This record gives sequence, structure tokens and C-alpha cells, in this order.
Amino acid sequence: MRKLSILLVLLLAASFVFAGGAKEGKELPWKPTKPIQIIVPWSAGGSTDQVTRIVAGVLEDHLGQKIVVVNQPGASGSVGTKGAWDAPHDGYTWAAGAAADLGIYKLLDFFDTTWDDWELFLNVANVSVVAVNPDTPYQTFQDLLDAFKANPGKITVATAGQASAGHNAIEAIKKYTGIDYKHVTYDGGNPAVIACVAGETEVVTQLAVEEADMLRGGKLRALAVLATADLSIQGYDQKIPSINKWIKKLVSAPNYFGIWIPKDAPKEVIKTFGILWDTVIEDNTVLQEYAASRGAVFDPSWGKEAKKKAFPFLQEYAYVKYDAGQIKMSPEEIGIPRKK
Repeated sequence: MRKLSILLVLLLAASFVFAGGAKEGKELPWKPTKPIQIIVPWSAGGSTDQVTRIVAGVLEDHLGQKIVVVNQPGASGSVGTKGAWDAPHDGYTWAAGAAADLGIYKLLDFFDTTWDDWELFLNVANVSVVAVNPDTPYQTFQDLLDAFKANPGKITVATAGQASAGHNAIEAIKKYTGIDYKHVTYDGGNPAVIACVAGETEVVTQLAVEEADMLRGGKLRALAVLATADLSIQGYDQKIPSINKWIKKLVSAPNYFGIWIPKDAPKEVIKTFGILWDTVIEDNTVLQEYAASRGAVFDPSWGKEAKKKAFPFLQEYAYVKYDAGQIKMSPEEIGIPRKK
């Protein structure tokens, strides 16, 4: 209930603070004549769903049309994304999620697309947090690491599925430590977090934004963040230590999230959303507050800049899976070189 209350407050704030047209009176080249649909290819309450609903609330005041967010989970986000692709490319159907997921679907043989087929509009960057059920004996990440090594393949880890941020996080840990684990998958980040809270699994490695409320409420214990610096979350009384304290070689890039539209959509549609990103979204205080309260980084961009920012995590993500034997096609075949 608390999470829903926070999101409702943010959405209401968005509608009051940003009513009216684009800032500085900039004329928009496209005016939609019917509602726009954004497909969130994950379940309600997860990282993509949270931020997409806030962005939709901000944008619809400027477009003069309702933006409907539809949850369509399945196959690690590829089902909903393909649904957006199969719809008419007229600007009225978007997809949302993590940019790296979009960039890797072809490698996983989930959906024959790469992010070069889409125009990206990013809003926040997220980091994964290794957290445990408070009833487990693990007080530090070293405790958990020791337990993984002593019980290979037995400690349960909840994630949102094979192509999720949580799975990439635990696979990166596996790559650099040699541990093994028992993977338990759910339809989204929020269900994975709730499962760990309920004791269905011992560990969850989803994003900080998905874990924040449970950390503040004492329902989860954070052990490490996959970032080079310690992480602070408003209302959580301790910094979450960087995983580099234990695994120095694991250098994780930011995982960027946003919404996207097929690249061949009408040019005036893409130009309109570019203007909105450069004006309304760029310094949006509601999104800034959301990011600060949930351990995310507010860093909007679109077009070539967006892909440049998101590419380091895509590189990392693709080669973690390739080196683990989870994908057969080399990432180089779709233009993703290995980091030097």
C-alpha cells in the first residue's frame, strides 16, 4: 500500500506542476488525435512500470491526450516489446523497459530486433542490489559469498527472468567468483522482490528502485550494490556498500531505462518527443524526486546520446551471457564488440 501511495502522490504532483504546453512556448509539430499506448513488458509495480507511469503522467498534459500504460509481461520482456513492434508504426504505440534488454533480444533468440530499429528516450539509470530475507543468517556480502561456495546450486535467487537486470547481476557475480545458485524466476522485478520478502527465496538481485520500500520497511537486508560507489536510499539508514569491496574486477555500468518507438514512425512524432525530452523531461522535479527516493540516477537523453550512454551496460550484459554459454551468437555479429 505504501508503494502505491508514493506513486499516486508523484503522479498527482506531475499533473499539477507540469500542466500546460511545452516549456518556453515551443510549438510541438505533432498533436495526437487519440490516446497513446505504452506497453510495459513486465508486471505492475516493477522498475519499468514505476517510472513509465510517472513519465506518462507528465507527458499527457503537454500532448492533450491520455497515455495508457498496459502491462504485458512474458519471455523476459520480449512479448510486450514485440506487441509494440507489431502495432502500426504511427506513433500511438510505444514500448518501455531497460535499453540493454532491447539490445539483446536478438542474441537470446527472443525477438529479431536490435535497438537500431528503435528511437530511444531514456529517463533514469538503475543499479542492482544484492538483498536477502532478514531471516537468513547473511549479515554481509562475504557471508553470502561463503555460503554460495559452500552450497553450490542450492541457495535460491529471485529475479525477473533470464533477460532481467537481476539475472544479469547474479550472473556477473557468478562470472567473477565461480559460485553457482538456484535461479527462481518471476514475471517482473516487483514479484521477485515480494517472493524474497515472503521467504520463497533467500536472495533477490533486482534493482534498487524495486527493493527500496522493502529495505526501508526492514523486510529486506541489503548486502551490496553493483556499482563502483556505495549507494544511499532516502529513508534507509545505512549506505549499501559497493560490490567492489569484495569483487574488484566487477565494474558495472549504469543500466538505463526509458521508452521507445519504432525508428520508422512519422518524423514529426519523433521530433515532438525529442522536444519534450529536451524541455519538459530534462529538468522534471517529479522524476528527480522519484530517482532520489529509490536509489536511481536521473539522467534523461534521447537519440544518439541515449544509445551512447546505454551502450556500456549493453556490452557488459551481452558478454556476461555469451561467456556463460547462454547465447550462441557472438555479440560482435550485431555490432557489440567486447570491451578492451
